Amino acid sequence: MAEVIKMPKMSDTMEEGVIASWLVKEGDAVKSGDILAEVETDKATMELESYEDGVLLYIGVKEKEAVPVDGVIAIIGEKGEDINAVLKEIETGAASAATTAETPAATPAETSSETIDTSGINASVITMPKMSDTMTEGTIASWHKKVGDSVSSGDILAEVETDKATMELESYDDGTLLYVGVKEGEAVAVDGVIAIIGEKGADYETLLKAQTMAASAPAETVSSPEPVETAAAPTAVATETKVESRPATSSNGRIKASPLAKKLAQEKGYDIAQIPGTGDHGRIIKRDVEAFVPTAAPSTDAAAPGAAPVTLPQVVGEESFEEAPLSQMRKTIAKRLSESKFTAPHFYLTMEINMDKAIEARKSLNEVAPVKISFNDLVVKAAAAALRQHPDVNVSWMGDKMRKNHHIHIGVAVAVPEGLLVPVVRFADNKTLSHISAEVKDLAQKAHNKKLQPSDWEGSTFTISNLGMFGIEEFTAIINPPDACIMAVGGIKQTPVVKDGQVVPGNVMKVTLSCDHRAVDGAVGSAFLKTFKSILEDPIRILV
Repeated sequence: MAEVIKMPKMSDTMEEGVIASWLVKEGDAVKSGDILAEVETDKATMELESYEDGVLLYIGVKEKEAVPVDGVIAIIGEKGEDINAVLKEIETGAASAATTAETPAATPAETSSETIDTSGINASVITMPKMSDTMTEGTIASWHKKVGDSVSSGDILAEVETDKATMELESYDDGTLLYVGVKEGEAVAVDGVIAIIGEKGADYETLLKAQTMAASAPAETVSSPEPVETAAAPTAVATETKVESRPATSSNGRIKASPLAKKLAQEKGYDIAQIPGTGDHGRIIKRDVEAFVPTAAPSTDAAAPGAAPVTLPQVVGEESFEEAPLSQMRKTIAKRLSESKFTAPHFYLTMEINMDKAIEARKSLNEVAPVKISFNDLVVKAAAAALRQHPDVNVSWMGDKMRKNHHIHIGVAVAVPEGLLVPVVRFADNKTLSHISAEVKDLAQKAHNKKLQPSDWEGSTFTISNLGMFGIEEFTAIINPPDACIMAVGGIKQTPVVKDGQVVPGNVMKVTLSCDHRAVDGAVGSAFLKTFKSILEDPIRILV
């Protein structure tokens, strides 16, 4: 009987896997224990074994394609076996799931069949335009028109404060301002109704009601005989208009121009006084600056006669980019660290540590050690020793309970080209520095070669992230859940220190402990750091 092979959950955080390569093809004989494919998870590339004997009858996922956990990968059965019924059952299951997901979406269409006919209303709804790529709402800084005023195309209706600047809202319709929907100082979302312009006496209330119904109903279900005309952020079009070439000025001689027009004129190098205004009462607006053609003016520079003019290139570079799909590892890093940062209330404790004795101890140890001991190995061992003295830091937050770990498993962050992995040194407090050094090197090599197994990265109770080798003096790290703490280790820097009342050169290292305040309090974290500091400043204490 045919057996369906599904994507297994190969790690505690895995949600989907990518078929890196198939090692068998359809029609091949397969035995229990044979490797069917290599699967890229969020942590490593792992082998997918067969637990059935038979023939590979069907492959449902191509190489480099992703499939969620429990998704169908392949079918194994007897040679010549008819699997059409199995395939149909798989397709039916997927189709029924899609139908279930779509069914609730059809309900609103049945309940919103009523529409309002606005074809006879000679008026237009003005909505809040999207004035920048990041804008989600705008605030009406001031209205330049009031209800009942006549409005011409190009007139400034209001000044709108966005997330980046205060900009002018121009009218692109002629008529009367029939309705103002937002008061000065109030915010309105992009595409929200601001005002209505139309012929005097037009039934704007019906138009407003139709607009409200259209906004509240799903876009694909709204159908009216003639759509409501909406003047939402149309682009400015320069029209040929014969205007007086003298800009409008106020009684004190100040030229009337909008802030946006002034900014554009400054960027283009135009004299704002030479630009004729076509806005309200001769006000210079954006359209005027864009349509303005400057006349040649005699140069006033004190340059030498006959000097060649400087011509600036119009284009000095070209914008370009490429988009790459996210790897499984990068997706998991984004999800887990976002959840940690925005769920766990982080607080940070920073301490300076004099590393003079640690430097001497490392030099002495490396003279007899079978492997080279690094400063990070000393940090791991010192942290393990300090955790043994402060068990309230060696805890895990489990949501509805807190786990107090009696063992000490230290995760060591390792950077790989695809992202970040955290292999675990188990029972670090019981291991010698040489043992820790050899194990960390082995785990780091496995991480780079994508050979880590789930047992290599699961179960940490405390994490260390060290960027000292990159010249980083100090930084803060995001907690690796369910751990309650992570320690960020900076580089060793030679700096003046006070010793026996004298200022002498010293080697200082900064560490920052990130704590989850749900599980660890400030005093508890501080006591741990104090012990950690005392151990590194006198490394012989590690042996106690």
